[in-house]
Amino acid sequence: MTVRVLDLFCGGGGSSLGARRAGAEIVMGVDAWERAIESYRQNFGCRGEVYMLTPDTVPADFGLQRGKIDLLLASPECTNHTCAKGSATRSEDSKRTANYVLNFTRELAPRWVVIENVIHMKSWVGYQPLLEGLRGLGYGIRIEDIDSSEFGIPQTRRRLFLLCEKGRIPDKVPRPVVAPIPAWQILDYNRKTKKDKWPSSLLDNGRRAAPTLERFRRGVEVLGEGVPFLIVYYGSDGSGGWQSLDRPLRTITTLDRFGLVTWPNGEPMLRMLQVPELMRAMGIEKTDEFEFTGSRREQIKQIGNGVAPPVMEAIVRHLTKVKRKRIPKLSPRRRTGVIA
Repeated sequence: MTVRVLDLFCGGGGSSLGARRAGAEIVMGVDAWERAIESYRQNFGCRGEVYMLTPDTVPADFGLQRGKIDLLLASPECTNHTCAKGSATRSEDSKRTANYVLNFTRELAPRWVVIENVIHMKSWVGYQPLLEGLRGLGYGIRIEDIDSSEFGIPQTRRRLFLLCEKGRIPDKVPRPVVAPIPAWQILDYNRKTKKDKWPSSLLDNGRRAAPTLERFRRGVEVLGEGVPFLIVYYGSDGSGGWQSLDRPLRTITTLDRFGLVTWPNGEPMLRMLQVPELMRAMGIEKTDEFEFTGSRREQIKQIGNGVAPPVMEAIVRHLTKVKRKRIPKLSPRRRTGVIA
């Protein structure tokens, strides 16, 4: 059975990659950010559309008809739901982008719909009406709170998934029995040889911000000198702004967030984690031949906005019952992505 997928708010394509791994056929991805669609087209061929979805957008705008889509994936804008925005004013228009999924569900009548967002979406005033709208269209809904680390990904990344199926409530997604994968496994740093692929600079170079030095001191107080660890910027969960390499990476965001402390010759050095390392923390494998385009900052934004492919792979396989297989890569493909 071929499962045909439409991916709304697709970003750079994390959800689509997971669906492709599960054996699905990617029909189209839609996103308003041109850079993300550039990455999407590179990885999925000419299947990406740059489009700002509105309350009036319908599938016919993309030439899509009822019966042509089996699975609708959607990751509506999440920034205005999450506490990551701090005290800044929330945009209700942005939150309401989740309702655009109803237009596509009503018109296309796919067998399955999967909506992904941050956990904070549950507190949105429109959350229950969204659920009722989906139920009114005949869908049963399974509400799942999924942490990517449960699926063998070296990152703690909790997300809300609404699993919808026409005529029934989907079963709970089974969690594999896996031990947590530590952050050091994603690094291009060899802990035995203490060799690093990427250049570092002296940590206390006279130009570091005081909070960065304080995070470093707190990590050393616990681990001692000579032990590599990560300084964590932007947000705190009581860990003191640092984390050990022996636990999964904390949540990747759209900002450059993680600095690796190493000790060559006993001197503390610091560098930021690089795009290939962050991709591994999302569960993107070398065999996926997957790339993000744009500047380093733009690539990190695409990664931080994305869905961990192994999680979506497990969800799609669970819903569709398609046996595990790999879809051949598109060939030939233009390779222009910058991995920095």
